[in-house]
Amino acid sequence: MGNFGGVWILAEQRNGKIRGVSYELLSWGRDIADKLQAPLVAVVLGSGLKKDAESFIFRGADEVIAVDEPPLAFDAPDAHSAVLEFLVRKHKPEVFIALATTYSRTVMPMLAVKLETGLTADCTSLDVEGGTRLLIQTRPAIGGNVMATIKTPFTKPQMATVRPGARKPPKEDKTRIGKIVFEKVPESLLKSSVKLVGFVKDETSEIPLQEADVVVAGGKGMKNAKSFEMLFEIAELLNGAVGASRQAVDMGWISYAHQIGLSGKTVNPKLYIAAGISGAVQHIAGMSSSRYIVAINKDPDANIFKVADFGITGDLFEILPLLIKALKEEGKKNERI
Repeated sequence: MGNFGGVWILAEQRNGKIRGVSYELLSWGRDIADKLQAPLVAVVLGSGLKKDAESFIFRGADEVIAVDEPPLAFDAPDAHSAVLEFLVRKHKPEVFIALATTYSRTVMPMLAVKLETGLTADCTSLDVEGGTRLLIQTRPAIGGNVMATIKTPFTKPQMATVRPGARKPPKEDKTRIGKIVFEKVPESLLKSSVKLVGFVKDETSEIPLQEADVVVAGGKGMKNAKSFEMLFEIAELLNGAVGASRQAVDMGWISYAHQIGLSGKTVNPKLYIAAGISGAVQHIAGMSSSRYIVAINKDPDANIFKVADFGITGDLFEILPLLIKALKEEGKKNERI
């Protein structure tokens, strides 16, 4: 096992900017670091990091390890996993946590194989076992019907990914002081066999789903793709984003980028409107931490009402047009004011 110590979180950069969801990891990491009485370290790879490195200290990290190299601006998984392997073998963290994003879901398994250690994906809870310092990793299994508890007792670092949107980022405190280290790695590690051909942005939503304060989601009850136009209109009026259940995506009514649940995204908005969603366990796992949940369903026994703060039993094809009308009228009043 060797002499391992410290809790690491893997931050993410995109288009030269730190992804906001990266700061959520500091909430997860701070809890574990405090229980282990260990330093919390934010690790970030990319290009042009100097301006953002201190932001992790302000939000709870004790140290930042950054590798600032132009070749790392592109998320090439082979280069990124090679650099991370170099850093882990050099510094020997006890725990390494990342987000369950496309990037980390690719890089972390590659890293785990290189290090010959375990990796638990899509955790909903992390804790420390008293007396052993083992990371208790909890995640849904068997389609979300059971919760599995997993430990990595024989190898380190203990590695896990957690779903974005499950925690709030710590508040910024510019009085905090920490250590920032810009590491130099062998140039050979920066070479990648992956070539970036192009990048196609999802144009169906102005606001990224996991960063929206308002999410308007539709399920099988929407009946067809055209009905989702009402949800996009409501989302635009509320400056929000559109989500969907797995059934709606499987029907081809909306793209996978909008899917919420165990097999999609986890969201944590201030307001979540569920229209025509029955409330399967898999879907609820991806949105139940929303501050306020409004459910619209014609079935009074729908499971979604069990987690809703406000429930409307009725035909969504009558209710949604009324909601659109009310929002437009409210908008006109605000314009006059």
